[in-house]
Amino acid sequence: MENSSLSYTIAVIGAGPAGLFASRQLAESGAQVIVFNRDIKPGGLAEYGIYPDKVKMKEGLRKQFHQILEMPNVHYFGNLLLGRRGDLTLGELQALGFDAIIVAVGAQGTKRLGIPGESIPKGVYHAKDLVYHYNQLPPYSQREFFIGRRVAIVGVGNVMLDVARYCIREKKVDEVIAVARRGPAEVKFFKKEMESVIANLDLDALDEEIRRVKPIMLAIGQDPEEARAYILAALPKAVPPTSHTRFRFEFLAAPTRILGEEKGYVTGLEIEDTTLVRVGNETRAKLLGSRRNLYVDTVIFSIGDQVDEEFGLPVQWNEFVKSPNPKFPVEGISYEAYDPEAGKWIEGIFVAGWSREASSGLVGVARKDGERCAQAVLQYLRTLKPRSDPNIVLGKLLERLRKLGKPVVTQEHLPLLTAAERAKAAALGVEDFRFSTNEEMLQVMGLLESAAP
Repeated sequence: MENSSLSYTIAVIGAGPAGLFASRQLAESGAQVIVFNRDIKPGGLAEYGIYPDKVKMKEGLRKQFHQILEMPNVHYFGNLLLGRRGDLTLGELQALGFDAIIVAVGAQGTKRLGIPGESIPKGVYHAKDLVYHYNQLPPYSQREFFIGRRVAIVGVGNVMLDVARYCIREKKVDEVIAVARRGPAEVKFFKKEMESVIANLDLDALDEEIRRVKPIMLAIGQDPEEARAYILAALPKAVPPTSHTRFRFEFLAAPTRILGEEKGYVTGLEIEDTTLVRVGNETRAKLLGSRRNLYVDTVIFSIGDQVDEEFGLPVQWNEFVKSPNPKFPVEGISYEAYDPEAGKWIEGIFVAGWSREASSGLVGVARKDGERCAQAVLQYLRTLKPRSDPNIVLGKLLERLRKLGKPVVTQEHLPLLTAAERAKAAALGVEDFRFSTNEEMLQVMGLLESAAP
């Protein structure tokens, strides 16, 4: 940083892959980086979104994250909620003297279809909430989820397969139906993810669905047999089943209503038949008007996420608004938060990962996006001198955190939590263990006294 002998001080909000890999790149460039995390443990969806039995993958990522947090110019503060209604706001961070802020909080909100019955209290869920639940992320770990015998999952991506896997292999329900607005050629899951549930796939039902939608696919130039082959590509490496659950697809079906609103629990899912049309280079679903019911008792939406509208940045189309004409683009991508009403960049604030583009990509994609965002920030920093000495910024921050009157987790506390969870795993004879409440985690780190017996 040739403009000053002082280092720049950067706030990174969010400790998932995008935020942490952005932090590493900034720290390697000489900046002082302060990472804020809503959760106690770092990792974000890499910790709480990957299926629980993928222990080796998670351990590899944890090792990388811990190496980043051990860098001398990276400072970690967990158990803090940032945003308009949080412990700290964006305005407060700017007032403390940070030179730039990266928002990498992910897509914390959930998309809704806006159909009748979505608010039924028992049996209607969003996939992300359920994923957090079985991955034991507080407070979702303590929330009750009623999973009935017949489950409809709306969506056909990798998250749908993770939820289907949980329902099929863990809950052992009678039937799981993946409901798709479009056809077999538009499924978004990977072959590897299909391996865990394909042993339960009703092959006759799949063939019947392919026959049913074949004329519609051929009319727009799609190959039904190619689509079928992609879905069945996981068969050679199918994981042996643990249940008799019937798994099937319902293509060309748009949810229009969840039945059971008057009873307070799900009694079915009304769907409207669709057909496929070409609009330019895109394939879209067109509603046909004919409706029918799927008699299920649980509906889980796996239709993507949206950013938190209460965070404090302008939102359009489920995403934080980015500058249409960025001053510091990287590979043609804008990372600059933008105020459309004022018609200008919100100077010094950048967005990365799922905060930039909700529900896009996996860990590797988030990592690359975080690193590119760091490059944009470094371009920006070259245009200004540091606002304040990093030690002064950190001192002001610590004083502000003390006034919160709540436990704040730092990188010094994290090894205590890791050791406690490994000891618990060894005692239980399991490969991986994690505490399911914030209170338990804070207690083993010495930040909260144990409750009296």
